[in-house]
Amino acid sequence: MKKLLLLVFILPLMSFNLLNTDFNIVGTWKGYDNGDIGYAIFDKEGYATFESNGESMGGKEFMMNDEKAQMTFILNKETQPMEIDFVITLLESGETQSLLGIIQFENKDKLRLGVGFDGGDRPLDFDEENSIYFERVK
Repeated sequence: MKKLLLLVFILPLMSFNLLNTDFNIVGTWKGYDNGDIGYAIFDKEGYATFESNGESMGGKEFMMNDEKAQMTFILNKETQPMEIDFVITLLESGETQSLLGIIQFENKDKLRLGVGFDGGDRPLDFDEENSIYFERVK
């Protein structure tokens, strides 16, 4: 009986953790922020692109302050919430700058992204100021 009770309580916790790490971030995600619509695009090669109001930043190559740059992402599924780093690399100098964030999948087609804007620290949790919900574009 004790083993059965233990399974009843522990199994759901384990399956939640597995579900949260099995989601695939690759794809195009549509987000809403203060009435504006933007997109986050994560590709299978590890590049990230943000698009808003017809402007694009990121990907394999883009211009930033008159220099060629690229933006990649690193997803750490071992933490709760998951950590995501957006790494901007200036292609000529190799100089890097990171935007640190957290991410949580609500389901396979909806996620919440929180970031430390302006080079700030990684958020510890989600709030209205640091986070945006995104839905997968099908």
